[in-house]
Amino acid sequence: MSNCELRARRREFLDEYARLKDLSLSLDMTRGKPSAEQLDLSDALLSLPGESEAGGVDTRNYGGADGLAGARQLFAEILEVPPDNVLVGGNASLTLMYETLARACLFGAPGGSGPWSGIKNKKFICPAPGYDRHFTITEHLGFELLLVPMRDDGPDMDEVESLAGGDDSVKGIWCVPKYHNPTGACYGADTLARLASMRAAPDFRILWDNAYAEHHLFDDRPALGNIAQLCKEAGNADRVVQFASTSKICHPGSGVAAMAASDANIADARAHLAVQTIGPDKVNQLRLLKFFGGIENLRAHMKKHAALLRPKFEAVWEVLERELGGLGIAEWSKPRGGYFISLDIPDGCAARAVQLAAEAGVTLTAAGATFPHGKDPRDRNIRIAPTFPPLDDVRRACEVLAVCVKLAASE
Repeated sequence: MSNCELRARRREFLDEYARLKDLSLSLDMTRGKPSAEQLDLSDALLSLPGESEAGGVDTRNYGGADGLAGARQLFAEILEVPPDNVLVGGNASLTLMYETLARACLFGAPGGSGPWSGIKNKKFICPAPGYDRHFTITEHLGFELLLVPMRDDGPDMDEVESLAGGDDSVKGIWCVPKYHNPTGACYGADTLARLASMRAAPDFRILWDNAYAEHHLFDDRPALGNIAQLCKEAGNADRVVQFASTSKICHPGSGVAAMAASDANIADARAHLAVQTIGPDKVNQLRLLKFFGGIENLRAHMKKHAALLRPKFEAVWEVLERELGGLGIAEWSKPRGGYFISLDIPDGCAARAVQLAAEAGVTLTAAGATFPHGKDPRDRNIRIAPTFPPLDDVRRACEVLAVCVKLAASE
């Protein structure tokens, strides 16, 4: 458009924006939390387990740092590893990720030559846009964060291989392999193969946060290769540490989290856990097992989640297409699962659009939050979290966002 045409359209956008502000909205789209309706699906947990014995273990007492055998079996099926290579802990997989890196910083990791804290300028690869809490952990532990662009099939592997292959102070990479946060991308077979076999430091670690392994929106579920098997075949069995939890499957506050890794990594973690704890909440693990009984029941349960979430995602896509489609100012992801939609708008516009939305009563994740240190170098990415608000609020919030994007772009 010419400047004259843009001025005319901008006046229209301002009128629409003023109308929306007059509604005095108060809508929160900041975090990917389960809705109340999703939480209701698991309320039977509150009356469980009703007993305390599991496989000869009194779950009320101390001990069992590895977790209950049944819980390890359940997560083994989710992560496609042997149960002996699984440890089950408390409610948050993020805690297990932090502990994995903190142990390496304090004591080193199998295959390495000592504590990571002694490495000058230690670094960690951060595919972005990505999960802000991942980046916060590595920043907190003193790593330099190396930004690598995300593609439709995973991180830009040319850059990953270049960074990891020539510098032993690069100690790992964050990965959300299925329905990546926030783009919804699923890692392709070539990405997995290259991650497993690429040249890297002997103690390089792939932190494989498979948070959305069972969070499908549709029945056509994308296949994800077995990263543990690929690493083992490439002679790098210790390279990957996997994580999963039920925090967005049941109740986040009383979820169950697990990590899976090679024999050497599990033995190392177990040795430190023997000092750190006298055992996890096994009663809560038993509650989970009583509620689901097995992987098939868990997957049937997740179809109920999909039925609640799918209309919200579809509402976002419908509004974005209606309001922004064909204007050349916006691109957005259409994931088949997970919790987020990623919206890219013109460079330099994201912070302004988020600010305008906030002034109109719609709170979004801060622009830049999906990048290391909270700084999007192009200031263009906005994470949309449609799961928590009611459907009508999701639709209205996206209508506000669309007007704000048009205003920011026209400026």
